[in-house]
Amino acid sequence: MALTIKKDSLSPLHEKEFQFFIVARFLYVMSLRMVATVLAYKLFQLTQTSLAIGLVGLAEFVPVFSLALYAGHVIDKSDKRTLLVKGMLSYSLCVVSLVVVTSSFLEKQMSTKMLELCFYGIIFLTGIIRAFVGPTTNAIVSQLVPRNILQFAANISSSTFLIASIMGHASAGFFIAWFGVNTTFCIILFYILLASFMIAKIARKPIVHTKKDIVAWESMKEGLRYVFTNKILLGAISLDLFAVLFGGAVALIPEFASKVLAVGPIGFGWLNAATDMGSMTIIILLTLFPMRKKQGQRMMYAVAGFGLCIIIFGLSSFYAISFAALLISGTCDGISVMVRGTIFQLTTPDEMRGRVSSVNSMFINSSNELGMMESGITSRIMGLRPSLIFGGSITLLVVIITWLKAPKLRKMEY
Repeated sequence: MALTIKKDSLSPLHEKEFQFFIVARFLYVMSLRMVATVLAYKLFQLTQTSLAIGLVGLAEFVPVFSLALYAGHVIDKSDKRTLLVKGMLSYSLCVVSLVVVTSSFLEKQMSTKMLELCFYGIIFLTGIIRAFVGPTTNAIVSQLVPRNILQFAANISSSTFLIASIMGHASAGFFIAWFGVNTTFCIILFYILLASFMIAKIARKPIVHTKKDIVAWESMKEGLRYVFTNKILLGAISLDLFAVLFGGAVALIPEFASKVLAVGPIGFGWLNAATDMGSMTIIILLTLFPMRKKQGQRMMYAVAGFGLCIIIFGLSSFYAISFAALLISGTCDGISVMVRGTIFQLTTPDEMRGRVSSVNSMFINSSNELGMMESGITSRIMGLRPSLIFGGSITLLVVIITWLKAPKLRKMEY
């Protein structure tokens, strides 16, 4: 039986275009994570405060959140393959800017404040690009594989995302230690250009939007209306939103690694990767051996476990315990990612995938950036440890409220 499940679960990899997509997704996501890790490290070295990292989150959150609904409208009325190529090439230009700004010549010419402002400006531009590329990546999956194996394709895509996240976080720490920040950005540039090339090998895709002449505002309202009337999808998005918003510890890892655990860039890189390592492990297991029942209930248990792990991380003074707490929090988060991603792929009509994915992006992906800002501010007000304990406690409270107020999500099975 286990062999049958494994064969079915990996069947999307027999599709040639899906193979190109997975390689491109891996390289692109790894590049995104490397940029985030290197910038977090560089900014903390410049400013010695987590608030600067929080401001990076705000700089990326504003365009992602503001443009999400319009991006969904554009995605549904566009060839998703071409949109992905353009988005990835645009992102490569932002990385070129980071290469230039971190060159030894310019660093000597610019003040710390000017460098900081340049980083914020470049990240703002990447936020604009992410508003389009992220939802397009999710929306195009259904055009690369047959409908009967779409669930497995969604699982593989989620697994690829998390493996790439691990590689991005960890390798960025190693590359900083071995080559320095500037050379690391050059490596990232190569990855993104290679990802663009792989997407370009996919054929152009037909546009499945059923209302060709619909105005942007009406199109955006349709996407919002669909999400807010789908109670199970809305519940899954809301639960993850508040958990990530208050329970995320990513923005505080540089300060925690430096001031509490006293580790260098390699230790920092592995701490950054720990959450994704846990997520990857559970998602690979769930890809090969899918959950058969009580998915909604297990998702709630997982989010509660995530909050508890953040509290333990905030209390820890030992590297091994801190790493383990983040690792287990990633395992819990992986269950949530898998359930929410499967709900999206199985319940969303093809002609609305861009808009629904953009609404999801607006609330989930942007909550990562807003969560970074929240973490930076609460750390400044409460202190490092209390802010982490506060965030984990709020996550537990959100799960309790959702358990009581969203019975359809709690009882959901697929």
